[in-house]
Amino acid sequence: MTPLRKVSVAILSWNGRHHLETCLAALAAQHDPGVEWEILVLDNGSADGTAAWLRERWGRERRLRLIESPVNLGFCAGNNRLVAAADGDAVAFLNNDTRPEADWLGSLVELLASAPADVAAVSGKIVDWAGERLDFGRGVMTFDGHAFQLDYRRPLATARLPAAGDELLFACGGNMLVRRASFLAAGGFDESYFAYLEDVDLGWRLWSGGERIVFAPGAAVHHRSSATSDLLGLYNRGFLFERNAFLTAYKNYEPGLWERVMPAVMLALTSRTQALLETNPGAGLFLVDPYAGHIANTGRTPTLQIPPASTWEGFRIRWKGYGPREFLRRGLRKLGVGSSPSSEVPRIVDERTIAQFRALRWLVDHVDAAAEARAAVQCRRRRSDAEILERFPVYLVPTYPGDQALFASAGFQAWLPEGLPVVKARLEEVMEMGS
Repeated sequence: MTPLRKVSVAILSWNGRHHLETCLAALAAQHDPGVEWEILVLDNGSADGTAAWLRERWGRERRLRLIESPVNLGFCAGNNRLVAAADGDAVAFLNNDTRPEADWLGSLVELLASAPADVAAVSGKIVDWAGERLDFGRGVMTFDGHAFQLDYRRPLATARLPAAGDELLFACGGNMLVRRASFLAAGGFDESYFAYLEDVDLGWRLWSGGERIVFAPGAAVHHRSSATSDLLGLYNRGFLFERNAFLTAYKNYEPGLWERVMPAVMLALTSRTQALLETNPGAGLFLVDPYAGHIANTGRTPTLQIPPASTWEGFRIRWKGYGPREFLRRGLRKLGVGSSPSSEVPRIVDERTIAQFRALRWLVDHVDAAAEARAAVQCRRRRSDAEILERFPVYLVPTYPGDQALFASAGFQAWLPEGLPVVKARLEEVMEMGS
């Protein structure tokens, strides 16, 4: 048991003044948590008058401190800045688009204060705005660093909720209380992530560093899901998901295990990129195998002369060798029709594909920094992945285009490391679909 002296509630707000009106009112109505506490709000480069409104409406509130940034620092760097400014020996991260229940802070404080010293963080429960469906209770991580909120949007009556004190791999970054010293010793949120999966990464680092995370069901907040993240745009978030998932896997798998799981991670990343690429105009050209027919003259005995295309035999050979798509493309080009980009040159116009290639480019450009980050994570390791993954097996969930066929293939299964604890599940088994 480690007593808490003071707790700092950290809230980021980016163009979310209307959310803060509800969130701060709910914080003002909190029951006494039994310790001194403060509220820190970072106006993260907002253009909606958040800072001026806070000074006017909350300027006399002794418990609240406003910190301003002229630009959007992102979720990770913004929260790190709040932790640096915090007076508390524990920090409660709270999304601005939430409404915490009256016992929220007290429940977090009670569990962390009474927990063994190796408990670094406590995760609260997140429900929808009406309090009928689950948003976050327990998170699960996939083999390649992605993650899911287990039973997301399921009715609370049927959702699988952890019990008080149950261990979690990670706490949700929108409702958690973490010891400030543990957060800083682990390196805080990785600022290269900007947003998304930073809490998964932090959780893995806390566990590998010898600490634990537990669940506090009484620390409940109501959440307007994606209210802030929607401002980023769906496909811009896709860039963050793919990049951050790879970084999470690369940095945190321990030496020996990373080298064995990496081929499966790379195969999944390549397969998804290929599947997305094939949704773009002209992508049929990528499917042509130049050594599978007439293009490289592998379809006939090399000593034989191929008849002219004007003959039936020449037409038949070329049709079979090129395939209908490539045959027609070449015919149109000869007629002067196939010179436009739409009929000849592949074009990447799908925003999901663009996000995927942006993620790949970022990873290549920052490989040295990622390697340094990995070295720092492994240097402070005190607990093996064997022990961590025995508690929290990785999931294999077909999610992206092409995943279903790839994950079911014997070739992919052979690339998964022997002995890696894996839970195979369908997407509808992990979360509520269509809600």
